[in-house]
Order: sequence, then structure tokens, then C-alpha cells
Amino acid sequence: MTAYFIRRFLLIIPTFIGVTIIVFIITRFVPGGPVERMIASAHLAAASGQTTSAGISQDGGNQPLSEDQINQLKEYYGFDKPVITSYFLWLFKVLKGDLGTSTRYYDPVWDMIKSRMPVSIYFGLISMILIYSICIPLGIAKAVKHKTAFDNISSIAVFTGYAIPGWVAGALLLFLLSFHFEIFPFGGLVSDEFENFSLYMKIYDLFLHTVLPVIAYLIGSFTVMTLLMKNSLMDNLATDYVKTAVAKGLSFKKAIFKHALQNSLIPIATSFGNNISLIVTGSFLIETVFNINGMGLLGYEAIIERDYPVVLGILVISSLLMMIGNILSDVCVALIDPRVKFQ
Repeated sequence: MTAYFIRRFLLIIPTFIGVTIIVFIITRFVPGGPVERMIASAHLAAASGQTTSAGISQDGGNQPLSEDQINQLKEYYGFDKPVITSYFLWLFKVLKGDLGTSTRYYDPVWDMIKSRMPVSIYFGLISMILIYSICIPLGIAKAVKHKTAFDNISSIAVFTGYAIPGWVAGALLLFLLSFHFEIFPFGGLVSDEFENFSLYMKIYDLFLHTVLPVIAYLIGSFTVMTLLMKNSLMDNLATDYVKTAVAKGLSFKKAIFKHALQNSLIPIATSFGNNISLIVTGSFLIETVFNINGMGLLGYEAIIERDYPVVLGILVISSLLMMIGNILSDVCVALIDPRVKFQ
């Protein structure tokens, strides 16, 4: 088993290089990067007779920046070298722990990510705890009461939720419960007067700001996890070893919890590690809808603003977490099912 996990960890290296080099090349060919943005700013400044943010006074010509100035900008942002050369220079910095500097805010990328990470972890952990604590019992109940009124009604509810994307549900919840009924706040993590609140009011304020985003987080994963638990348990209840246990006098309840349930948790365990990426990086659209200042909103703004160092920095964190999460999923499967032997 040790050799298997060593190989899996070693496979992270080529996978990480493959993922990052593809995105890095895309960032070099997608228009609207930092150099183009500076040129556009110079054009606007020239049209209004002002000075550009680069400190260059313009005379209103067709091209406010000279060829030398454009080349200096390309050199400053690292666009003056071949793509592969630039990639390996960037990769060498990443290996030293330097994710670069934002081309939009000129702050270190790691500091920007580090400041947003706790917010995404907060919502991710709450969502993950609720997903597993609700979906597993609900899936068990639906499997035991298959084709009953409870199963049919709950299926309608979970499929309705699955049909609505989380960010759409978030927008609807904001309109109904924040704008129309004014029950919950419009967004953000806390109120503007949060620092002046008492401890009880701080907890209550944080709770109000948490409810709607967590519901939006839960909607998609809730359905998948519930049905996965139900179908897995139903498959195991139909096996011969469970039927034999019941035929020998074991109660149906004990047959579920002592025999069928453990094997039914294996598909759930395979997805456990993958959720680590969601816990840390958050959701782009949900955080945007609720104006939550987490990694998801940071990534969305970085893509819109063509802030490529931030985009690549978030990619580094999320891809590593995803690959490590896959290995943790294998560990969870091995812990649940002793029959699994990794060779």
C-alpha cells in the first residue's frame, strides 16, 4: 500500500505541470491582458488629454505609447519571452513559494489568496458537514422506504433542487427573503456595524449572513449525495449476504447497519476527498451573487479583469487540493472496506 501511495504522490508532478501549462498558455493568447489594458488606458488618457497610469503624458496621437514603451510593458509583465520559457520561470517561482504579483492591484498573490481563504473555508466546512449529516440519513430513509409517499415526496424536493443551479437559487433567495420580505441581509459576511455589536449580536449577525449562501451551496451536492446513498444502499440490500442474514433471524434494522451500510458508504467515501477543493476555494458564482469576499469571488474578479497571476495562483491551490483529495478518497475507501488492497 505504501508503494501505491508513493506512486500516486509522484503522479501529482506531471499532472500539475500538465494542468498549469495549459492554462498558462491560454492566458498568453487570450486578448485583454495587462499590456492591452495599459494600452487601452493610454488611449483613454490621450483622448482626454490626461496622463496615463504609467506616468506618460500624451499628445493625442493614434498610438499614445511608443514601441519601446510597449516593449517595456511586455518585459515588466513577462510577456517578452517565449511561452514555454515564461512558464518555467513562473513554475520556478512557484516552487520557491512565490505566486507572483497581481497585475491589477499590485499585491502579492499569496497574500490576496491567504486573506480570502478563511471565508471560503468557513462556508465550505459548514456546507460539507450539513451535506453528509443530512444526505446520509436521508438516503438511508429513502432506501428503506422505497416507493412510499415519503420517498416520492422527498424525491420531488431533491430533484427540484438539483434542477436549479446554486447561483440561480441564491439570486432567487436574495430577491424573496432579502429584498421582498427583508428577513436576511443582502450579502456579505457581516454587517457594516459588526465591530460595534455585542457577542450575541455578532453571532446572530454572522448566522443571518450565513443561511442563504449555505442553502445555495447545498442545493446541487445535496441531491447527488442523497441519491448516491440511496441507490448504493438499495444495491447492497438486494445482495445475497444481506438476504441470508435476514433469513437466519437477523432483524432488518441490524442487517442494514451491521452489514449493508458499511459497503454502501464506499461510493460516498470516493467523493469525500474531492470536496476538499470546494471547501477551500469556494464557489465562483455563489460568492459573486452574495458578495462574499472569499476565494471564489477573487477568482471570478481575476478572470474578468484578466489578472492572470491571481488566476494561476488560485489554479495552483485548487489543482493541488484536488489531486491530494483524490488520494485521500482512496484512503477513505481503504478504511471503510478492508477488502481493498492497493498494489
